[in-house]
Amino acid sequence: MKKIFISLLAALAMTTAHADEGMWTLYNLPDAVFQQMQQYGFQLSKEQLYQTDNAVTKAVVNFGGFCSGVVVSPDGLVFTNHHCGFDAIREHSTVEHDYLLNGFYAKSFAEELPNEDLFVSFMIEQKDVTDELNKLGMDKLKLKDVEEFVDSIENAWQKDIRAKDSTLRVEVKPFYEGNKYYMTTYRDFNDVRLVFTVPKSMGKFGGETDNWMWPRQTCDYSVFRIYADPKTNGPANYSKDNVPYHPQSWAPVCMDGYKPGDFCMIMGYPGSTSRYLSSYGIQERRDAANAPRAQVRDIKQKIMLRHMRADEAIRIMYDSKYAQSSNYWKNSLGMNKCIDSTGLIQQKRDFEARIRQWQDTAKNTGIEKVDFDKMAKLYQKRQGLTRIRTLFTETFFAQEQLSLRAWRLSWGMPVKGPENKPKKQYHEFNDNSSEWDKATDCEILAALIKNYREQVTDAEWLPDLYKTIDEKFHGDCEAYVNALYNKSILMQGKPIYFNKKSYKKDLGVQYSIDLSDFVAKLNEARRSLNEEINEQEKLLCAAVLRMEMDMPNYSDANFTLRMTYGQIGEYTLGGKPSGYYTTARSLWDKMQLADQNFEYFAEPVMHELMAQKDFGKYTDPLTGTMQLCFLSNNDITGGNSGSPIFNGKGELLGLAFDGNWDSLASDIFFDRQLARTINVDVRYMLFMMDQWGHADRLLQEINAK
Repeated sequence: MKKIFISLLAALAMTTAHADEGMWTLYNLPDAVFQQMQQYGFQLSKEQLYQTDNAVTKAVVNFGGFCSGVVVSPDGLVFTNHHCGFDAIREHSTVEHDYLLNGFYAKSFAEELPNEDLFVSFMIEQKDVTDELNKLGMDKLKLKDVEEFVDSIENAWQKDIRAKDSTLRVEVKPFYEGNKYYMTTYRDFNDVRLVFTVPKSMGKFGGETDNWMWPRQTCDYSVFRIYADPKTNGPANYSKDNVPYHPQSWAPVCMDGYKPGDFCMIMGYPGSTSRYLSSYGIQERRDAANAPRAQVRDIKQKIMLRHMRADEAIRIMYDSKYAQSSNYWKNSLGMNKCIDSTGLIQQKRDFEARIRQWQDTAKNTGIEKVDFDKMAKLYQKRQGLTRIRTLFTETFFAQEQLSLRAWRLSWGMPVKGPENKPKKQYHEFNDNSSEWDKATDCEILAALIKNYREQVTDAEWLPDLYKTIDEKFHGDCEAYVNALYNKSILMQGKPIYFNKKSYKKDLGVQYSIDLSDFVAKLNEARRSLNEEINEQEKLLCAAVLRMEMDMPNYSDANFTLRMTYGQIGEYTLGGKPSGYYTTARSLWDKMQLADQNFEYFAEPVMHELMAQKDFGKYTDPLTGTMQLCFLSNNDITGGNSGSPIFNGKGELLGLAFDGNWDSLASDIFFDRQLARTINVDVRYMLFMMDQWGHADRLLQEINAK
């Protein structure tokens, strides 16, 4: 949302958009925003952003449905973050060939590694379809029925567009809290292969110690390649006959660097923000989502880490799971810290008081208004249920294998066996024993089940599985979990004949039923509250848009392509400047602390590379050293990982990969003074490809050597 509440009280008087805030859609970029971009140093035309064949947007991809990336060569090379490629790298790793630990470089096209279920998407077009949906009857529906209606229309439009071009798909998503709907057209490529990755010591340097922190030296990137049908240069499922994709546009790399105040622009797919969220919603998020999430994940991660450090095979199995869990564990802690330190809830309430006054003016007669008193009461009723929902989700939607199988069973698995003999029909789990460890899983699940009971003191909100624990296992959670793993048909690796009498008596099947029943009960208790709260939040957003109608406004992130612009630069905290870049020497210094912190370990060759005095063409002309990571004041969130950061000419400066600890509330409040994006410098990336990987063919392909 346009930051009228950046430092909320001061910002109320502002009449122009801040250069360092906003996640803007490209097809309808406001002229005022583009003019300010030009003032800050953007040198291309507005058409070159989005409309021309070689527009900057055409090089930007949705990577895997969870990250962003950028095409950097005429043969479809894609740069994204190391942590975005982490799972693909892990799946190719074994104890004997540990690409996650040791890195990987494919010296030829033939050595590039395919990845099942990994895809990239290019955005082809986006447009506002709100009026079309309203003409079809959306505006006459209750809010609870709109999602199903929109899905049905999306399916019809998808069928129409596929009839014209089978390689396209469409998505219709709400913007501005459902006050607008946009349709986005994509082209997906499903053959994406791993080409290059640095060792984990560099790609994840600093681990959780440095996560969300500055200064940062992490070389957070990996390289993939898009493959296409050899006849059409279009999407194709994996085949050994596919060839490298030749894109319309790719991003040229910039070797000239940057200086403080230089224009910069990030394009990518930010996942979710809640800038329009009410003060009551922020309080609920702090107390009923962030706090319990951090509490449960802290227990889980300590167990995982102990097992991972004791056994290399277990480390490979759980590395990605640990990273996924710990990222938003730390985010939750940091967000709550920022909410409290900025007094954000009170600032939002002051802003809402101004909206109350504005709603009562004569020009708003006849317009449906936000009922703040009703909203407060609704959130008060829901907050306890939201806390239970968070605790339940973090406990029982965990990554351990028994719960994963239980949920698959309750959500409906494929039926196998003869159609004419129901009693011989069965379910079956694929053998994935290489992806999990029994002892680790059992300890995690037992600890989480025990913790849930300690956190939820109201017996009404304990799933029925606790009755089984008390009646059959004398309250012993560990004995219960061991029985699940040792005796349940879910874990036996055999066909599960669901028509047998013994099926529902099975402990694991009953566990699945108990979880499913509890979710239904909890969802029903929250349903009417959710509907009424969503209606009030939609009205709040609409009120803000009307009140600020003479100002540019952007919608909350929803994993559609966005652009954010700003400048290179440091920030000041407690009177101390942060600096805007890090150096090879600072990385070498941290490496010397590995005996005190294992997350600062790096191989001897990395020590040698970072200790050298001359970095050749990778040296920054202004500072005389190789710069590793740098700060900008762009507006990003989860999903922007791997997003390219461009200079004013549309040249690639590097990849966004993190935010700073002091602005972790930015999903709900963008602090102009403190919010910074942490980017990995493309010259650092190329240096590693050159000096460590000796990847000459790739450097030549992207015209960097």
